[in-house]
Amino acid sequence: MSAVTVVSAGAPDRRPVHPDRGLARTVIRPHQSALWFWGLLVALIGGGLLWAAGPGLDAAWTGYLKSGCAETDYCEPGPAYHRYDLLVTLGPAALTVVPALIGAWAGGSLIGRELESGTARLAWTQSVAPAHWLAAKLAVPAALIVSGTVLLTLLNRLVWWREEALRHAVGTRDWFDHTTFTGSGTLATAYALLALAVGVVAGLLLRRSLPALAAGSAGTLALMIALQGYRERLWPVVEAHSATPEPRWTGALIDQGVVTASGDRLSNMLCEQDDCGRGDVVGYWTEYHPSSHFWPLQLVETGIVLAVTGLLVLASFHLLRRRTGGMS
Repeated sequence: MSAVTVVSAGAPDRRPVHPDRGLARTVIRPHQSALWFWGLLVALIGGGLLWAAGPGLDAAWTGYLKSGCAETDYCEPGPAYHRYDLLVTLGPAALTVVPALIGAWAGGSLIGRELESGTARLAWTQSVAPAHWLAAKLAVPAALIVSGTVLLTLLNRLVWWREEALRHAVGTRDWFDHTTFTGSGTLATAYALLALAVGVVAGLLLRRSLPALAAGSAGTLALMIALQGYRERLWPVVEAHSATPEPRWTGALIDQGVVTASGDRLSNMLCEQDDCGRGDVVGYWTEYHPSSHFWPLQLVETGIVLAVTGLLVLASFHLLRRRTGGMS
């Protein structure tokens, strides 16, 4: 064996680490506790939903049939149903709360703390360009957030698909309920990414961990409330007409009212009587979203949320460029 061979065999492995891979590890290392929390949250909720879609649903359905609820309007479906109902309620509810937590973490820990402590400045001046640093701060958490929320969304949809008979029998959970609507489609992932962008902007603006934490959470909630307030207007409603006060329709009620002899359409949503005490009512109307509007409403709102997220990401790079003075 030659000397060259011996030296080569004894030399340490100095294979270069890809810079993007090393930067990703640098992003993850200070936030391992948040990563463990996220993984545990996804595992617990995901495991609960898997149980609910299988043995939980079977036990709940068996308990419902044995309780005699099929023959009466009001009854006690049993403890098995209550355990099942708790888990399938918590799943979508968790996905509606997660964005506020992400916004707080992104503002306070991901960005605000590093700017406050000077860690970010040190990285910029030694090895990492500010734009690459911010790109990694956005991309690495986004990949983890998307993988978790997509998994939980798919499990929510599995439960929704499997429980159809029980849901109709008991009369719980409509598709347009807030948590069900958000947690059973593309919106859960879109709002989680929006929260990440809001938190990053808050951190870059405030540069201090605690104020950025509060601003990230509050900003996320404010945007979610504002965007969801227009949900019913994102797709044309269906209108049903009837000669009786109870026209046949199923779905999310938007408005309803009466038609007078003169042809006027008046809303009776706030009236104590169907005809609002008028004597010239000749018909009734109802505006609603049927279940077939679930995906159109989901996709339109998702597109709006992602557009706002994109604008916030652009704003974050603009803020960083102003802060660093174009540092390369």
